[in-house]
Amino acid sequence: MTAKPMLVDTHCHIDGDRFDDDRLAVLTRARAAGVQAMVNVGCDLPSSRRSLDLARTHADVWATVGVHPHEAKDAPTDFDDVLLGLCSDPRCVAVGECGLDYHYDHSPRAVQRSIFARQIAVAKKARKPLVLHIRNGLSSSEGGGAAFEEALDILENEGARGVGGVFHCFTGTVAEAVRGLDLGFTLSLPGVVTFKNNGELSEVAKLVPADRVVVETDSPFMAPVPFRGKRNEPAFVAHTASFVASVRGDRVEDFVRQTGENARRLFGL
Repeated sequence: MTAKPMLVDTHCHIDGDRFDDDRLAVLTRARAAGVQAMVNVGCDLPSSRRSLDLARTHADVWATVGVHPHEAKDAPTDFDDVLLGLCSDPRCVAVGECGLDYHYDHSPRAVQRSIFARQIAVAKKARKPLVLHIRNGLSSSEGGGAAFEEALDILENEGARGVGGVFHCFTGTVAEAVRGLDLGFTLSLPGVVTFKNNGELSEVAKLVPADRVVVETDSPFMAPVPFRGKRNEPAFVAHTASFVASVRGDRVEDFVRQTGENARRLFGL
């Protein structure tokens, strides 16, 4: 008997307060939709600890630990030592989400770059993959909005090829996708790919190699069509997977199986 394809939501935030009233129901709906594993992602030290707590409670939930670029300015001086300790938990599968966000600039760019580099060092010591948050900016100040270019430079300079990882919620250009793939990373496609105006994401979905693509919700944000505008949740990853499969010309079952294998390999699930 053939095993059921492993549908994985590789990036969600169901530890957050928007799920406090119905977290167990959300998990139940995800399982009913065929989601066999969920990776709950830390954005600072408290959410990293909550992610681990959630993962210890539910066998199909895994955790990452990290400091989001928005939170970089508030990271304790010893945050990297704390993260390294959290990485020893067997339910921790990656470091992040970490990176650069020049769209909102909630933390000074120099601070973002420093905190990002230190988390790459944590990933290398812990031998865990990286979950990357990279978002270009709009302003012309501080050298423009080229977060992607600067992030690639940091990844190269800090030796991130050795640990690998995933560009979470990839919404960049074809050229950026190629550069990320050349660095050895996986691309994670979010619900944005289902939007009518999705930039170059449909082209990215077609070109990414079958063994280098995964799907995610980034719950509670950016729900896919037909739920756009509603709170996102892991069950909805099935819609994203189905859409991407159709864009690629793949059978849904084959695409789900492949992305599930990719997620299992990437995170050691």
